[in-house]
Amino acid sequence: MIVEFPHSPPKDYSYEFETWNASTVRIMLRCDRQFDYNLGARTRTVWGFYKPKKRAYYAPVNVKTIGKQVDIHNTTPYTAMIPKQTPLEQFFV
Repeated sequence: MIVEFPHSPPKDYSYEFETWNASTVRIMLRCDRQFDYNLGARTRTVWGFYKPKKRAYYAPVNVKTIGKQVDIHNTTPYTAMIPKQTPLEQFFV
């Protein structure tokens, strides 16, 4: 499966692309470091979802639920979720 993905993974991370259903790819962010709490297994989190036919990215609600469509340029290498900011927070950014 080939996904046009513009982000490079952060240091000590990698991406996994999984076929979620017939029309959607789930993009997982995997941490390559080992932690004691999970007996050294690698940890993963959902980065977001991609629909190849629409060439559109979607933020996750959770690992199983697709959220709203997002502009890829507003996302980060860590997540497709767009942070909500108050007008005061926007003023300082």
